[in-house]
Amino acid sequence: MVKQPSSYEGISIPEMSLPELLHESVAKHSQKVAMTFGETRTSYGDMLDRIQSLAQSLKNLGVKRGDHVALMLPNCPQYPISYYAVLYLGATVVQVNPMYKPPELLHILRDAEVSVFFILEDLMPVYDAIKNDVSLREIIPVSLTSPSRYDELVQQDPIETGPEYILPKQDVAIIQYTGGTTGRSKGVMLTHFNIVANTFQAASTQVETEEEESTSRVLTVIPLFHVYGMTSAMVLTFHRGGDLILLPRFDVEQVVHVIETMKPTYFPGVPTMYLALYQYYQKRPFDLSSIMNFTSGSAPLPVEMMNKLLGLSSVPVLEGYGLSEASPTTHRNPVDGVQKPGSIGIPIPNTESKVVDVATGKNEVLTGEVGELVVKGPQVMKGYYKLPDETAATLRDGWLFTGDLAKQDEDGYFYIVGRKKELIIASGFNVYPIEVEDVLYRIDGVEEAAVVGVPDPYRGETVKAFIVKSQEKELTTEQIERECKEKLAAYKVPKIISFIDELPKTAVGKILKRELITSEKSK
Repeated sequence: MVKQPSSYEGISIPEMSLPELLHESVAKHSQKVAMTFGETRTSYGDMLDRIQSLAQSLKNLGVKRGDHVALMLPNCPQYPISYYAVLYLGATVVQVNPMYKPPELLHILRDAEVSVFFILEDLMPVYDAIKNDVSLREIIPVSLTSPSRYDELVQQDPIETGPEYILPKQDVAIIQYTGGTTGRSKGVMLTHFNIVANTFQAASTQVETEEEESTSRVLTVIPLFHVYGMTSAMVLTFHRGGDLILLPRFDVEQVVHVIETMKPTYFPGVPTMYLALYQYYQKRPFDLSSIMNFTSGSAPLPVEMMNKLLGLSSVPVLEGYGLSEASPTTHRNPVDGVQKPGSIGIPIPNTESKVVDVATGKNEVLTGEVGELVVKGPQVMKGYYKLPDETAATLRDGWLFTGDLAKQDEDGYFYIVGRKKELIIASGFNVYPIEVEDVLYRIDGVEEAAVVGVPDPYRGETVKAFIVKSQEKELTTEQIERECKEKLAAYKVPKIISFIDELPKTAVGKILKRELITSEKSK
């Protein structure tokens, strides 16, 4: 049995819907700026007016409680307005990645049984390619530059009633499709209470005063259609009465310009964003003093990258952990406590966590041993949409089996060492990719790295490293092999090294190792 961590104190979480949570903020901050998009600033009061107008228009179109409405939009003011208008009616939001190709879009529209579809006007060709294979009640194009169908709907008289009566613990607010990094994308059903709970949990880990909370400016380039951006940026910012600074995509020069001119106080990011900012800083230093809190999620942040970022700013990057099935956050390094580089921290309030044996999932492993990370808490999903067998395999006796391999130290801090499906077994030895990747990132000239297992007739599997080289540095396979041999057991040293121009990634910067493995099998 592992030692229990020094943990956050439990908190009280109200049983309420997401529209009710938003109404609370509007009542307190009606005149304050809720969203900034370029030169456009929208107050909390104006935002609610537009939400209620769009809700009435959707009601007129027949949208009702239990309907599924999809959003395929980048970060823009139309996203939160559409999101809350759908929830206002007791309907469910289906979030769609704007980078999806026609087959991926077809899967979600069919699988989620979508009836109404908000789509960026520029993406209509993607829908046109599959429109004959789906049956939708209404398509609502959204333009960021000219009047569109959306603008007509948002200019109607606001709905005369309050939000639809919602059962927060039962009614599904969001169907969030998994990234598909290890297989077919599944629809995660998150209730109103799941997301409200995770919002309160995240808020309670902050140490700011009420005034600092309400004057927060959150630079939001992580996509809102991803659960990380949805909860940790949008819903949390509105709950705190802050300003959501929206950027449609990550462009390092634009992000630096926003940091220098708008002085954001918070920046939730992912490792690839921090890598780009670090590289840009080496060429042109910029002022980071306004930022009180960097957070990193979606994928492990290499320790070497964290150390480099600490050299740019006295503010540490607080690494946490989450997954779509948990709304998403379950762990975080404490803002006002010990922060351990390479660790995902400790469970957030009202969350239990342990590491169990991979074979049965029934026995908790000893301190320092590797097993599967399992969590329990009010943020854990209701289940997968229309997938009872997968739900039963993932949710067992109230515990969410994450599929991630982890270990816990003597202080109760957790460390992710890889995915169960990414574990490499070479000559009978377990190789955790993150161990090898951490060594690779410490090699001068390695910009990005990903380690996977590939078939080997003698060893069963062998270790292969895909590496993106820095343009400013010379780097050879011999150098990499030499440095790995100095720091790793022989069976962990990559036997195959491949230099590539870029690594395939999801919209939030998570490396798609599945694509790397698939490309190997096709050779």
